[in-house]
Amino acid sequence: MAKEHKHTDRHSTRRSVLAAAGVGAATALAGCSGSGNSDEQTVRMRTSTSSTTAYSANQGLASAVNDQTDDLFVEAQTSQGTEANIGALQSEDAEMVYIQNWSAYDVQQGNDPYGQLNFDMVQIFHYYDLPWFFITNDSDLETLSDIGSGTNVSPTPEGSGTAPALEKALGYATDGYKRASVSYGSQGGAMNENQLDVGVGTLMNFSITPSWLQQIASEVDMKVLDVEDSTAQSWEDDERLLSQTVDTGQIENATTPGEVSAPTFAYNFVARNDLDYDTVYDFLTAMHEKKAELADYHGLLGTFESNDFWVKNMYDGVPFHPAAADFYKDELGVWNEDFERADEK
Repeated sequence: MAKEHKHTDRHSTRRSVLAAAGVGAATALAGCSGSGNSDEQTVRMRTSTSSTTAYSANQGLASAVNDQTDDLFVEAQTSQGTEANIGALQSEDAEMVYIQNWSAYDVQQGNDPYGQLNFDMVQIFHYYDLPWFFITNDSDLETLSDIGSGTNVSPTPEGSGTAPALEKALGYATDGYKRASVSYGSQGGAMNENQLDVGVGTLMNFSITPSWLQQIASEVDMKVLDVEDSTAQSWEDDERLLSQTVDTGQIENATTPGEVSAPTFAYNFVARNDLDYDTVYDFLTAMHEKKAELADYHGLLGTFESNDFWVKNMYDGVPFHPAAADFYKDELGVWNEDFERADEK
């Protein structure tokens, strides 16, 4: 269980005083549950829609923490995406939500639609990474720079949270293309029907091939496009893009150049800066105590066996919740002095 830390006595006293005054402990702190143990804290976590790996993995994470502790109740909730997740923090309808680095930058800069937030955002833990690369079945295309004005390209469907970053990344490799919009699993069929020349693929956490990409590789002679050094350098130099190398050679039934530079989305869980200290510390403690079994709850969670993974690809300029900072420093020993600890509320 969680180690004793300096905030436990303060919050226990607060709950006792409220209970003595006839105020239910369930309303004492944001996210408290009114069922069962009155001191049980509810942590509502939002990711994406019900059909996504992000949501199903979060269900597994919630089950793991709930099996570990009686002090917390973690509830995995669906969401329509990053904008809705930030809105849930704004309205205090969730305690932790996941976002990605592209949106984290917009929040940090106060860009629309995040210019009027009533809270400061803090980081809790890294969830997973999605490196994106471009795929084709056109034998005449070898690199991204071969894409021209007549090439039909779907850099993820229009309206997706990933699209703006991949469109920006493409702009460094080519002067123009025809913007197509094809759902992930439909890309193989669209290529066979000559409606799509270039699509996209990803390897979750750089190693897991999603089922829709396996399907495409079985439908067409799929090839991963290489990235020229000049394009890769431009991605590195762009503060809005996170570019990392991914080994595409592990994809079955595909022709690949092996390691390629890839615009990468780092998905991290974030929270309001006023989320209760003990709730965050106890959550991370319970999760860490189950780290060896997390893969049994969902395969995507196996990466948490490595302590370093918990703080991989954290967002520049976004501080850590003070409880998370203390946990990573005192318990996991992975705190980096370049990280920022938020002021305690």
